[in-house]
Amino acid sequence: MKVSPVKKPLPVGISDYREACTNYYYIDKTLLIKDFLDERPKVSLFTRPRRFGKTLNMDMLRTFFEKNDSDTSCYFQDKKIWLCGEPYRSHQGKYPVISLSFKDVKCPSWEETYLTLCQLISMEFLRHNELSSSPVLNTYEKEQFSRLASGNGNTVDYQMSLHLLTLYLHKHYGIAPIVIIDEYDTPIQQGHLHGFYDPVVGFMRNLFSGALKDNSHLSFGFLTGILRVARESIFSGLNNLKVNSILDERYSEYFGFTAGEVQEMAQYYDAAEKYQEICDWYDGYRFGQTDMFNPWSVISYFSNNCHPKAFWQSTGSNDIIREILQASTPDITERLELLMQGKSFITHIDTNVIYPQLQHDPSSVYSFLLVTGYLKAIHADSSYGEDYMCEVALPNKEISFVYSKEILSLLESVIPRSAATAIQEAIYKMDTRELQKALENFLIQSISFHDASNEAFYHGLMLGMCAVMDNSYRVTSNRESGEGRFDIQMMPVNIHLPGILIELKAGKNCSDEQLQKLSAAALQQIDNRAYHTELQAAGITSIIQFGIAFSGKKVQIAAKTNLTDERNTAGRN
Repeated sequence: MKVSPVKKPLPVGISDYREACTNYYYIDKTLLIKDFLDERPKVSLFTRPRRFGKTLNMDMLRTFFEKNDSDTSCYFQDKKIWLCGEPYRSHQGKYPVISLSFKDVKCPSWEETYLTLCQLISMEFLRHNELSSSPVLNTYEKEQFSRLASGNGNTVDYQMSLHLLTLYLHKHYGIAPIVIIDEYDTPIQQGHLHGFYDPVVGFMRNLFSGALKDNSHLSFGFLTGILRVARESIFSGLNNLKVNSILDERYSEYFGFTAGEVQEMAQYYDAAEKYQEICDWYDGYRFGQTDMFNPWSVISYFSNNCHPKAFWQSTGSNDIIREILQASTPDITERLELLMQGKSFITHIDTNVIYPQLQHDPSSVYSFLLVTGYLKAIHADSSYGEDYMCEVALPNKEISFVYSKEILSLLESVIPRSAATAIQEAIYKMDTRELQKALENFLIQSISFHDASNEAFYHGLMLGMCAVMDNSYRVTSNRESGEGRFDIQMMPVNIHLPGILIELKAGKNCSDEQLQKLSAAALQQIDNRAYHTELQAAGITSIIQFGIAFSGKKVQIAAKTNLTDERNTAGRN
């Protein structure tokens, strides 16, 4: 009997390069080193969404470049970078390295954030404790080193700390160090969310300026983050900064998985037939001109016995989505509706977007959504200076699920979760009667909490519908079918589910009787203008029709299904 070879374990949550490349299935990204050495920018900033391999890549760079008591070349001799030859190998293990990660600096106040940053800096000083007894440092320098290493420095000391550490390492080793700062903007995001934006930006500006700006004691600098955050002058005067955003081609294939890498991985784990499912759920990102998969979700998918889930949403906060939804204008709501329908639109993208713009410039939301991984750029026109005109859409099913979850959470204050659950259960059971009842309850509760004259209500209803349908329906509005334009159509993904048509009418100061007649007229319009044509052409045999009339906070719903041809009317004040 042939025994299948034991597969390497999956690197779920592994960000230590040595561990990842030695003990786990590792996708070789070491040519990032070659591309960097070919270009050699003084300071490089890589901006990518969370969980796209930034931390692992930074640890790979640290392991490759850092001087070490032991020989670390063994971690690269079987990798692609080693095949590139001696000009690249000569840099291995050559430099002292300062390495800081701010990814876990998620504190609710500036006081706690400051203490955490100081502690991280002190720990990095301690990691270079050889400096405490260095024969080339003078007494004052050693005292200053000891003060920072022991956590006894003042604010000025810590703002100057990285500059001082580069100086001391340069003097001690005779070669200027490399500085690596992972997720530099995490404390800044927390400052925006919790109201201490200005002090954290001020601290970071001074910290980075000392380390990266005109520093003769620096060989190279690497930073990662989600946003560039340039306009706050964090990188003021830093003319040696090379920014590599999601819209830039260089380094595009090193953060995330390419199609070829995912296919090879699926083959290795005997799941080649699952490739299309992986594409539907986790593909769709576009960095530069390279199509990319979410690496965290792909790894989690294989680890979950190839059962798809929205793995990415649990890896961090979706506060940005929530903030955008809470402050959305009718235009933003309408465009979110388009996204939920699987459509795209063209918008201005500012890659220098900063957090305060969310409050003062509603159009900036799409820039945030793109750089944070909630949108993909189908096409980008870079003829607008540093800005772009981009065609954007949702990347995949996973991100659509995240939107749905956050939209439903926002609606929960006015529409009970039970209403959404009842709809989803009816869809799952393919129960037409229960679905009709659940939808009526949802619509009554939705309408009763909105001013019917408010245009935003209509789009809010559509957005709620898209979220509630949970990828079981394609929701469209105001499209031609038959002899007119329907208000809302829900095309089921599974033809065995019922199709749904909704026609809306509004009146002012209507009596109950007038409202009832209006809902009946709306229902009749669906038949008279043959709005069901598109659904029937798609092979949908069961269709539920709703005529909805509202006046102020009063609503009447007339419903009909072609299976029973029974008419039901519901109303509420």
